[in-house]
Amino acid sequence: MSAPDRDDEPVRRLREAVRRLAGQTRGRPPTGLTHHDADDVTGTAGTDDAAGFDPLPLLRALDLAGAQVVVIGQVAGIMHGSRELTGDLDLLWDGSAAQAGLLAVAFTQASAELTNDDGAPVPCDPEAFRLPKVLFRTATASGDCCTLALPWGNLPVADFLGRCETASAGDFTIRYLSRQDLNLMRQATGRVKDLRRVAELQALR
Repeated sequence: MSAPDRDDEPVRRLREAVRRLAGQTRGRPPTGLTHHDADDVTGTAGTDDAAGFDPLPLLRALDLAGAQVVVIGQVAGIMHGSRELTGDLDLLWDGSAAQAGLLAVAFTQASAELTNDDGAPVPCDPEAFRLPKVLFRTATASGDCCTLALPWGNLPVADFLGRCETASAGDFTIRYLSRQDLNLMRQATGRVKDLRRVAELQALR
C-alpha cells in the first residue's frame, strides 16, 4: 500500500475523512440501513455502510488493473475539500467492452459482491459490467458503478470523463470529477444534500 506522505492533497483529504468517519462510527449501534436506504438530507454517513468505509483499497485495485474509472459523488466532493462525510463510493466509466474486462478483474481481486439495479446478484464477470449500472460491495466499500448508458438527461457525462482530474496516492492514481462537473451533476439531481454540498464547494472557492 502506498505511503501517505506521497499523497497529493486531495488524497490526504480523503484519508483524513476516512479517519474521521471511523471515529464517528466506532461503537455505533447498527441500524440495518445500507447506503441505498440513506435519506436525501443526511446521506450515507448515517447508515451501516459507513462503518469501516474506506474507498482507497478498491480505487487502488481498479487503477492497478488499468480500469479507467472516475470517482463521482461525495468522495469526489471530499477530494475537493468538502468536510461532509460519506459511507459510499460512486464510480463512472465509459461502458466499453475493453474496460468491462478490466473492471471485472479489479472487482474480483477485491472479492466484490455485485447486484443489478433490482438487487439481484450477478457474477463478477465482464458481462455484469455491460449493465448501465452495477451495485457493488467489498470489505471496505460499497456503492454504484455507473456507465454512460444511464439516463443522465442533458448532462454531458462523456465530457465529464474526458476532463476529470487526477491525484496521486503514491503507487496509484485516483481520477475524480472536476468541481464544476460535480456541481453540475448535483444541481441536476437537486436533492437537499446535493444542493447543500454545491453551496459548500462554491464557498470554498
